[in-house]
Amino acid sequence: MTDDEARAWLEAHLSDLGEPYELFPCDPALADTAAFCAAYGFAPEDSANTIVVIGKSNPPRFAACVTLAPYRLDVNRTVRDRLGTRKASFAAAEETAALTGMQLGGVTVFGLPEHLPIWVDSRVMVRERIVLGGGSRSWKVIAPPAILRALPGTEVVEGLATDPRTP
Repeated sequence: MTDDEARAWLEAHLSDLGEPYELFPCDPALADTAAFCAAYGFAPEDSANTIVVIGKSNPPRFAACVTLAPYRLDVNRTVRDRLGTRKASFAAAEETAALTGMQLGGVTVFGLPEHLPIWVDSRVMVRERIVLGGGSRSWKVIAPPAILRALPGTEVVEGLATDPRTP
């Protein structure tokens, strides 16, 4: 997909949500969170990562989780329990791409398959603005967190992520 096609795809998924947003172009080589924040001057606390998780069951169960960059998904407790499986982990890059059509570093909650639940860590919702992936490594979306509530299947989850900076 070209940058123009990626932008058109993204705008098609954002236009009906009723929330303001800004599309931010980025160098695909700088799309990963730490590099993006350093290069473009965004705080990691405003960077909301979308991570696909898998529950190890037959058939496997998937969900998309959104958490701020400084925090870590609680995969071994909260995510696993919500998936209703004995084991859970981050989906492999190949699984994420097959399920979403997106590459790591560009995964976004916008345009996900309708059957995929979206779980948002409650800390995301208290930020003034967040930076989300744009569906490709060339685009980011800057918006108020309320844009996430406009997506069907979104649940705000207390304790979805933990703070690795506290003992």
